Formats: sequence, structure tokens, C-alpha cells
Amino acid sequence: MERKLVLKKDIKEAFERVGVRQGQSIMVHTSLGSLGFVCGGAQTVIESLLESVGEEGTIMMPTQSWKNLDPESGVHWEEPREWWQAIRDNWPAYVKEITPTNTMGAVAEMFRSWPGAKRSDHPARSVAAYGKYADYLTKDHDLSNIFGDGSPIGKLYELDGYVLLIGVGYDKNTSLHLADARAEYPGKHLEKESSAILVDGKRVWKTYETLYVDGKDFKEIGEAFEQQKTVWKTELGNGSITLMRQRELVDFAVEWMEHNR
Repeated sequence: MERKLVLKKDIKEAFERVGVRQGQSIMVHTSLGSLGFVCGGAQTVIESLLESVGEEGTIMMPTQSWKNLDPESGVHWEEPREWWQAIRDNWPAYVKEITPTNTMGAVAEMFRSWPGAKRSDHPARSVAAYGKYADYLTKDHDLSNIFGDGSPIGKLYELDGYVLLIGVGYDKNTSLHLADARAEYPGKHLEKESSAILVDGKRVWKTYETLYVDGKDFKEIGEAFEQQKTVWKTELGNGSITLMRQRELVDFAVEWMEHNR
């Protein structure tokens, strides 16, 4: 496929077509490369988002640093087992102003340090936000409550926010984890995770209990959701973008999980 040129005006026009408006609170997931050649790269996408929602709006993105988990969980699959204890002992503690993202994409990596952006304190599953509700969304991100009620994703639900997928599918749709936290189904369980954090200025390898993160059926849930509910889609460069109401997605996914898991 021939790579298409994407300008800032193209991005903003696409946002307008799907219904991005001033004052909205939106969780955004992006794959910059899927769009083609975006003139200005990640900066252009972020500027387009912030201008589209305006001063009364809020943009949030996942800025996860999940390499800061115990190697036993599989996050360091490319490293030999004999290194695992050394990783536990030496992995840098999470510092929200410094710690890079892992596989969140170029846009989220730039957004985490965007002037005025706030980032949550979770060492492995953080989010960053900019705008009216940035403080509210990012504060008090508890170690054991990654994606449930009271987490950044849960707070977006309270705000009746939106989800915007830019060149990615439902397997990247973090809001489905809120449905996972709410749904009741066989096999649902907690697990122990560990991360390097700072406690009183000193690095500590902290173990905490949280819901097992399960997203293997998210694509299937997304397909069912789009067949039954309203989403807004449009093409952008070589990819597409999709906007949906987060509450509608989460409520649908809870029911789906309880019937199908």
C-alpha cells in the first residue's frame, strides 16, 4: 500500500467527522505509523487533539511502563531466567517525570512529558492526562486498583467520557479492563505483581495484589459492540479512527463477559 501524507488539517477534519468536540474528555489510543506519513509526527497528533477538545476538554492516554513488573509474569520473556533476580534487584524505580513508556507508541511517549500534562503514580500501568480533569483523572492511582472503579479509567466513566482509537483496534482499548473489573464470570481471579517504586526516596521492590489482566477476547468484544451499538468511524491516511462513548462500551462489555466468559 502506498503511504499517504497526513497533515494537521486532515487530522482535525477527521476528528470533526467522527464527533470530537470542545469540552469532551477522551481516552486516546494511537498508532502513528498506521496512518502513513504524518507531517510533524506525534507533536502534530497531540496538538490536533488538544485543539479539538479545547480548554474545557481533557485528553488521556495510557503511558504504561509494564517492564517494571516481576520477570516471572512474562514481561522479560527475551531474557534468560538466571537474570531475573538481578532484574528484580536493579530495575529502576518508577519516577513519573522520567520513566519511559513500553510499547505505547510515539504519541503516548511524547504526551507523558507534554508541558502541563499530569501522569499517575502507578509504576506499571500509569496514564497521562492534559486538560480540565487531568488532576482528577491521574491522582490516587492505587497499586492494587489498576483499571477498576476509582482508577483513571473508572473516573473517565464517571465523567461520561469517550474513547478514541487512532489506527488501533479493540485489543488496545484499555477501557475494556474496567468492564473486566466489574463483570462476574468463572475464573476471574486476583494475582500478585511486583514493581520497583520509591518509598521515602529509596528504591523498594513492592509486591501488591491486583486483578489478573485479561484482554484476549477484546477484539471479539469490539466486533460485537460495533454490530449492536453506535460508533463513529472515518478514514485517516492509511488508517482509520473510531470514536465511542466509554460508558456504552463498558456496560456492553460487562454483559458480554458475563455471558461469554
